[in-house]
Amino acid sequence: MTATTAAPTTVEPTRDGTRLVVQAWLASRGLIALVGLVLAVSTGRSVTEMVSNWDVQHFSRLAAGGYWADADGTLMAFFPGFPGLLALGLGVGVPVAVTGVVVSLACSAVAAGALARLGGPAAAVAWLFAPTAVFTVVPYTESLFCAAAFWAWERARSDRWVAAVLLAAVACSVRVSGLFLIGALAVMIITTPRVAAVVRARRLALLLVPAAVIGVFATYLHALTGSWTAWYHAQSTGWVRELTWPWQSFLNTIPAVVPGAYADHPWWAAVFRGEMVSMAVGLLVVIWALVRSVKLLRAGKRPLWGEAAWVGVQVLAFSLSYWFFSVNRATLLWFPLWIMLAEWTRRRPRTAAAGVRHRSLVGVAFALEVVLMLWWSWLFFTGHWAS
Repeated sequence: MTATTAAPTTVEPTRDGTRLVVQAWLASRGLIALVGLVLAVSTGRSVTEMVSNWDVQHFSRLAAGGYWADADGTLMAFFPGFPGLLALGLGVGVPVAVTGVVVSLACSAVAAGALARLGGPAAAVAWLFAPTAVFTVVPYTESLFCAAAFWAWERARSDRWVAAVLLAAVACSVRVSGLFLIGALAVMIITTPRVAAVVRARRLALLLVPAAVIGVFATYLHALTGSWTAWYHAQSTGWVRELTWPWQSFLNTIPAVVPGAYADHPWWAAVFRGEMVSMAVGLLVVIWALVRSVKLLRAGKRPLWGEAAWVGVQVLAFSLSYWFFSVNRATLLWFPLWIMLAEWTRRRPRTAAAGVRHRSLVGVAFALEVVLMLWWSWLFFTGHWAS
């Protein structure tokens, strides 16, 4: 029995589109590097020091000593894929900062290529200039995860499921978000129209491959600690990620957004306001994906139920934490957000006047995105909390 599926919604990049994405990669990475270089000259700090803030310290400890170096139990909050690459660099004498930046730069290009196929060049450009794009340059997991997850989704949309699950397995070695990726892929499999039941079952069975990666990591932590909840305990201990009702999480965040909430850290309140905005944006993306799904089904095309699930489950997870935390960075993982923005930029208003207004809005939005990207880069490089 063969399967018949609706045509995938993958957008193939044109040659001009590929050139635009390459130019955007160079320009966005160059602007972030420029912020770092200006700060290095004006403050006397080394570039290595500036790219090694916050979680990079944890990755460095893991790369150097593994989970055995986890005296306080917080290192178990991080999955082994990215620190493993950093450890390989250390093994041949390359510092963590250098390996991490090289991996992030390369993987940001790979991720942008996948986005260009999923949503067109505009989606890749929007992602490359994202407000929190600095995390796709410094030694963080965002670039590596997005490269694997975005291509896993692209391969799944193209019905190349073996490649999709292998890429998803790589993503599962990098972040716990891989678990959400498995769930979203399962939703895609179940809701894709006109697929034979045996084919659906075979594809669902393939998802056991990336699930096994998470299972192996959990088993490893259990062997070290005797606890099956070691990862969750590390998250709650180090980052107050304890289960909280969504409304209480919202209420807990409100005091943090008030101007002057942190007298010693004047930018923290601004970042927390960003967390609130990012949660609202996540809800908007879910609604957009659900509405688009209905229209696509009527047109005989694949719906976006999986995309809605991908963003929706993350928004739900963040709302179950003590407060809204690290949502700003998570927007980098939400490829439907950048596809949604790309579709907005491609709108063709009916009148010339409306077209001018639309192009003006797109220009203003892009300029604002670039300004926020530069500001967030300054936050990270200067050691301020940047989500």
